[in-house]
Amino acid sequence: IEGLDSRDIDIKKLAKRLKSEFACGGTSKQGNIELQGDHKAKVKSILIKMGYPQETIDVV
Repeated sequence: IEGLDSRDIDIKKLAKRLKSEFACGGTSKQGNIELQGDHKAKVKSILIKMGYPQETIDVV
């Protein structure tokens, strides 16, 4: 997950929440979040439901 502004968001806290949500491992580094497994279809909609602006989220 790229495009999150680490000045406004606690990336590590968000990564922990997403890992719990998807029951997977992962990490946060250099302002990006990496999750183990294929969660591309779900992660963007989860972030939008959490209140993050759609145009600032880039799932790669």
